[in-house]
Formats: sequence, C-alpha cells, structure tokens
Amino acid sequence: MASKTSLVAATFAVLVGMTVAASASVQIVVNKSTQRMSVSVDGVPRYSWPVSTARAGYRTPNGTYAPTRLERSHYSRIYHNSPMPHSIFFHGGYAIHGSYATSRLGGPASHGCIRLHPSNAATLYNLVRTHGSTRIVVTGSRPAGRSVHRARHRSRATHRRSYYSRYRYGGYYR
Repeated sequence: MASKTSLVAATFAVLVGMTVAASASVQIVVNKSTQRMSVSVDGVPRYSWPVSTARAGYRTPNGTYAPTRLERSHYSRIYHNSPMPHSIFFHGGYAIHGSYATSRLGGPASHGCIRLHPSNAATLYNLVRTHGSTRIVVTGSRPAGRSVHRARHRSRATHRRSYYSRYRYGGYYR
C-alpha cells in the first residue's frame, strides 16, 4: 500500500510540475536608452543581450505588449525582402527578430523592429514558444548621437519610392 501511495504522490508531483512549467511567465524588457534586452522567466533573470532598435527617422514604440504571432522564418515585405529569422511580432508589423548585421547590435540601426543576434533570437523564440504567457516591455529613448545611419536617413515614403524605382520599374538598371 505504501508503494502505491508513493506512486500516486510521485505522479501527482510530476503532473503539477508540468503544469507549473507550462504556465511559466516570460518577461522581455527592451531598454532603448542602453540598447539592451533582458529576459526573465518567472521573475528570475536568464539573459541579457545587446539589441538594435530604431535609428533616426524611425521609431520603436514604447509600451507593454504580448506576442501576436511567431514566425520561424519571415521576410520583410517592405524592406527588400530582408530576412527576419525567429520573429516575434508584438505590435502590428513591429517584431523582435534575428539580424545578420551583428556589427550594428548595441546601437540604433533598424527601421523600428528590435534586432538580436541570430542565435539569441532563436533562444528567445523557443523560450516564448514553449512557455506560457509572455510580456514584452519597451522603454527608454534612442541614445543621442549613436545612430548608425543619421547622414543617410530617408523617410519611409522616400525609401519605398526609391525601392520601386530601382527594382520594380528598372530605374537604375536600364
């Protein structure tokens, strides 16, 4: 009888443990002032990584969000079909995703998304996918004087026009 009771208790403990693990909360905090992301699971800090947020002329919106969709392999429809591996969309077209421009991490360089090193993006993507609730908090402001592309800034409308004139309509390649 004692072994049967201990078996039931062990089974109960495993089931309760799985329920707790499945409902673990993930908190992602992005500080635009320091260009860093910190990730906590159940209040315990797990990771701290450099990121790139919006450069001059673009914005990464502050606020508290929940992921709206996850895409392992996504390509931008606006910016030259650029790869956005391990995308976690959180506010319309804004996402946290991997970037192969790793030399720009730690300073503002994006069109508004939050860029990570590809291996860190894969880790974060899997963490969000496997755990329960996730909260994304974006705070701070763009650091003054640290924009990578300040001199080459173009508005989104100008960027789209030049893209279409170059690639869609053969503008530069006639």
